Amino acid sequence: MGRLKPNCSYIYEQADGITYAREAGQPPESRFEIGRSEGRKDLDEHDLVNEMRLAAKTNPALRKALDRAILIFKMSDEYARQTRIKRETSSY
Repeated sequence: MGRLKPNCSYIYEQADGITYAREAGQPPESRFEIGRSEGRKDLDEHDLVNEMRLAAKTNPALRKALDRAILIFKMSDEYARQTRIKRETSSY
C-alpha cells in the first residue's frame, strides 16, 4: 500500500499524467505521487534519453555506453523491422 494509511480518507488528483494522493483535510502541498500514466512515463524516459545524449558530449564513458546501446539496437530485430517498414512506405 506504500504511503497510504489504512482507514484514512484520501483526495486523489491528477495533473500532467501523474496521480497524487493527500489525506482529506490536508493542504494541497502535502500531496504525494502514487502513479503515472504510460504516456507520462514515455515522456519522462524521452527526456532522460535527451539528457543522457547531452551529457555524453562531455562524458567519454557515457558516450561509449550510448554508442554500445545504439549498436545493440541497430543489430536488433526491432530496428530491422522499423527500417524495413520505412523503406516500404516511403515514396520516391
